[in-house]
Amino acid sequence: MRIISGRARGRKLFSPPGHSQTIRPTSDRARESLFNIISAHVEFADVLDLFAGTGAMGLEALSRGAKSITFVENNRQALELIKRNIRVCMPGMNTSPPSEVPRQATLPELPADCSVSVIQHDLRKGLPLKTFDKMQLSSFDLVFLDPPYSTGLCLRILTEWDRNNRLTTDGLLIAEERSSEEMPEEFATLRLVDRRIYGDTGFWIFQKHSTCS
Repeated sequence: MRIISGRARGRKLFSPPGHSQTIRPTSDRARESLFNIISAHVEFADVLDLFAGTGAMGLEALSRGAKSITFVENNRQALELIKRNIRVCMPGMNTSPPSEVPRQATLPELPADCSVSVIQHDLRKGLPLKTFDKMQLSSFDLVFLDPPYSTGLCLRILTEWDRNNRLTTDGLLIAEERSSEEMPEEFATLRLVDRRIYGDTGFWIFQKHSTCS
């Protein structure tokens, strides 16, 4: 597993051990294909990575010019992988312990105000909205949602997000789920604009309805 493009291109990321049953990284091929589709939305974006796993999605976005990344994860092994992979991509970054306070990144050529934060939170209990408010995270340009496949969590979080939509007007929410699963095309504030399938992996790409501010 590696960073595919951008400032940290080629850097190898730490992966979960082969016997891990709780962390399922998105394959490099699927990640590369997705970022080719959403490339125009990445630069200078405020990014949210839900069920962040190894952190590969958020770090790929950061490498390609995102302004800030907020990782949300609860699994202890995954949190350690995220911290190690941040250090791989940004050697000068202090990432221990997980924090609700953004920490400044030091990757060369990144904007001076670029920041990375790691929130330890159990998303099975819902979105960490109070933490977002505390951190003054009012909206995001790019959201990755990658819960365990076929558990119902993807639809549950999408429904909660729809009620508390923090996506910017032109932002994208990408939900990853098993490709055989079904997902609504319309929510109250979200609409499906694209769907891509790569083997067992499916990406559902949502935007705000044009009538939603």
